[in-house]
Amino acid sequence: MTITKDSLIGDILDADRGTAVYFLEMGMHCLGCPASRGESVEEACQVHGVDADELIAKINTYLTEK
Repeated sequence: MTITKDSLIGDILDADRGTAVYFLEMGMHCLGCPASRGESVEEACQVHGVDADELIAKINTYLTEK
């Protein structure tokens, strides 16, 4: 799985729960909320003032190094 700005938070978490730490680090503590699970990475980053490209790089690195 490769994460992009359009990837949905819920899909990422369903594919690998270990990715939750990266969302928690950015201040997204409502991972179980139905609304947040339907947000794209880009939307979540905009709301939380986080660089989407940086978050995507961290998650993709994690996923490829497993």
